[in-house]
Amino acid sequence: MKRIVVLVSGRGSNLQALIAGVETGSISGKIVGVISDRTDAVAIEKAKYEKIATSVVDAKTTRSHNHFETTLMNAVQQYQPDLILLAGFMRILSAQFVKFFAGSIMNIHPSLLPAYKGLNTHRRVLAAGEKAHGCSVHFVTSELDGGPLIAQARVSVKADDTPQTLAQRVLLEEHRIYPYAVALFCADRIKMDGGECLLDDKVLEQPLHLNQ
Repeated sequence: MKRIVVLVSGRGSNLQALIAGVETGSISGKIVGVISDRTDAVAIEKAKYEKIATSVVDAKTTRSHNHFETTLMNAVQQYQPDLILLAGFMRILSAQFVKFFAGSIMNIHPSLLPAYKGLNTHRRVLAAGEKAHGCSVHFVTSELDGGPLIAQARVSVKADDTPQTLAQRVLLEEHRIYPYAVALFCADRIKMDGGECLLDDKVLEQPLHLNQ
């Protein structure tokens, strides 16, 4: 059973999907801790309700970014995780942090990477007139939203979409593909090696596509 730590900042909808994956047995792991950078994150309350250990490393009260990251690293290490999941965690991790936990950090991003890295992806996709959008799960490296891809799901952009309606449909896909990718990791089927994602010890040339 892999030990999983989830880093959160907001509502915790992806956290809830991951918890469900553990409870149904599709993820052969245990969420041993949930850590937030905000004291008011709803995700922390969800974790407490599920009787999962929680920690808060409040970015507002730490003296500097370096102090924040050192405190965060210590908080993560206390749980002795095999896997660290970023689930709406709104802090950019330093190269030092990523290197320390290399190959053990995964993230879910609301775009079809490598397109639309960063924030406000739904608004940017609509402004560009794209016909397709989606989400991606990837291993985390020091490059922002640039680690090797694991899985993606695609949604069609509708003529009457707003950033909010598009976000809602993408979020439903996030709830499917993140637990799926985590399950592969916990089953020792995927790993990051040499800057690439390996599936069953073979380089994954293209991300797994999970459209229904």
